Amino acid sequence: MWDGAIAFGPVTIPVRLYPATYQRDLPFRQVHREDGGKITFRRFCATCGKEVPYSEVAKGYQLPSGDVVTLSDEDLAALPLESTRRIQVVHFAAPAEIDPILTARTYYVAPEPAGAAAYALFRAALETTGNVAIVTLTLRQREALAEMRVKGGVLVLRTLLRPDEIVEPGFPVPDAAVGVSPADLRLATSLIESMTRQFDPAAHHDRYPAGLGDLARHRTGQPAGPTGPTGPPAPTGPPAPAGPPAPAGPAAPTGPPGTASGPAGGTTGKKTVR
Repeated sequence: MWDGAIAFGPVTIPVRLYPATYQRDLPFRQVHREDGGKITFRRFCATCGKEVPYSEVAKGYQLPSGDVVTLSDEDLAALPLESTRRIQVVHFAAPAEIDPILTARTYYVAPEPAGAAAYALFRAALETTGNVAIVTLTLRQREALAEMRVKGGVLVLRTLLRPDEIVEPGFPVPDAAVGVSPADLRLATSLIESMTRQFDPAAHHDRYPAGLGDLARHRTGQPAGPTGPTGPPAPTGPPAPAGPPAPAGPAAPTGPPGTASGPAGGTTGKKTVR
């Protein structure tokens, strides 16, 4: 859990960050087409060819020359990250100045009991001015640029991509010289106006997960399940990390083709239907 403080001039507001969004993933697993067995992966060293346990995996930084430098946790901890436990307010800006393409991830900013009054004051000041706060903070060992605004009475922090992380369109786009007749423009404008209504994201359902679940249940003879979205997880889910995550065993399978091991370790008694 990220916990620290908002640094706003002489004011310090103790807060915590909680994820405001989550990605609904489909429960796909890689399986052996022949017998339905689950595919697992092992880590092998490209130099010695030995299998490497998770406890011996380290971070390596690759230089432009191709050389890879092994870095320890102590090396990373010594890097100059001044905002490790602080959301530093750099300046304020109009919301319209933040290009939506820059938005990366969103977090709720929750006040600690000792900072409730200062939190309320900062929130009221943002609402009164109509501005957003441009801030810096450290997440996952990297200093991030972010903007903070008020949404539904809660401070919301959205991390922003850096300009060099935005890809410019590399394809030709029609310019203003391309002829658009007044009649065609009126027709297109009229169509847009007739289809304009208030946007309600809850009215747009993703039917694919329900159809996929019904297909899988049909294969196993189970009754059809609910057709609507399952909704977000409980608000007690994992919060934003404060820094380097603690080792919790092997990561999710990401190994390259050809590194698959034998049968998956352990069994759950669940059958694979093909």
